[in-house]
Amino acid sequence: MVHVTTVDHVTVIATESLSKRFPRVTALDRLSVDIGAGVTGLVGANGAGKSTLIKILLGLSPASEGRAEVLGLDVATRGATIRERVGYMPEHDCLPPDVSATEFVVHMARMSGLPPAAARERTADTLRHVGLYEERYRPIGGYSTGMKQRVKLAQALVHDPQLVFLDEPTNGLDPVGRDDMLALIRRIHTDFGISVLVTSHLLGELERTCDHVVVVDGGKLLRSSSTTDFTQTTTTLAVEVTDTDDHPDGTRALREALHARGMTVEDGGGLPGAGHILLLTAQGEDTYDLVRDVVADLGLGLVRMEQRRHHISEVFRSSDEERKEAAGHVS
Repeated sequence: MVHVTTVDHVTVIATESLSKRFPRVTALDRLSVDIGAGVTGLVGANGAGKSTLIKILLGLSPASEGRAEVLGLDVATRGATIRERVGYMPEHDCLPPDVSATEFVVHMARMSGLPPAAARERTADTLRHVGLYEERYRPIGGYSTGMKQRVKLAQALVHDPQLVFLDEPTNGLDPVGRDDMLALIRRIHTDFGISVLVTSHLLGELERTCDHVVVVDGGKLLRSSSTTDFTQTTTTLAVEVTDTDDHPDGTRALREALHARGMTVEDGGGLPGAGHILLLTAQGEDTYDLVRDVVADLGLGLVRMEQRRHHISEVFRSSDEERKEAAGHVS
């Protein structure tokens, strides 16, 4: 079994050879992972099995084989108890447009077993926490996408769960809205001690927010480690330079100079102005210094040098390459 190391070594989710098969597709394929307290990112492309896993962990969908526990409770037999202790923010828009945020979140609090007075008090506190207190009496149908996402987050938190599942909580948000949502997610654990499992198809988002990252593809576990270990192996630097009279093709001159210093450099396909951007693996702070010095020696203008956010497909590609290399060594 693969283990995610945690600060306090408390396991909140554990799966062992967990599989879920449908007539024409295998959504989960013998997934074994331990997830500890804190903020954990579950990363995978669409169709990787993330939502299926959450439904199984909530006791809403039976596994085809294997077993899983949430907060020490067997999902196959203790689903109702798990749902009392766990909050869930679904991916898709599921909010009634004609009621206010207060009405909806109070209703969800009552559904979770809170008495009326406690439900109203908890709703006010939770809506204040997610930044909707001033807008709490407006009908949800008039809310922006970001406000609707906050309502979904509030209903997941209102009954004071021990753990929350957040399924693609940044979907449809602009960059500012994404950053605000990620900051809120981080505070769920730091301010309230609630553990979080958050799914995304964007690794860059989770690197900034999570303590741990679990990567799945086609229902299989690809990688599971602390965020620090993960980012150390996935830091890509994007470098863009200007041309000069001495170097009419500044990008080519920089690539050759970096190659001469033993660095592996690739063209930045898929980025804006891709023909003028180089990608290289950063080996700590020394890489930044080396690139800066080479650019200065060549007399080029440095337009940008920044850490590239990784899309999950790059992780899959690197993992596939590692598996092929391992197979090659075995043969």
